[in-house]
Amino acid sequence: MRTLKGTKMLRNLLAFRQIAQTTISTASCRQFENKVPEKQKLFQEDNGIPVHLKDGVADAFLYRATMMLTLAVASFPKKQD
Repeated sequence: MRTLKGTKMLRNLLAFRQIAQTTISTASCRQFENKVPEKQKLFQEDNGIPVHLKDGVADAFLYRATMMLTLAVASFPKKQD
């Protein structure tokens, strides 16, 4: 019984060694379009909107959620021990 377990472990070790020796490709299968220039133009535009709200509805939602959470935490004083 022990030899069977030892054989399985050896087989797993050899399989791991083979996988570790193979070249891992870092090339992505998908090509993503570069959106940095668009975002730079959006954030550098002088339109009177604060920078933390310029990206749209998601930014506004996160800002409001953060403010509500901050107020909720601040409204409950810490207990003095």
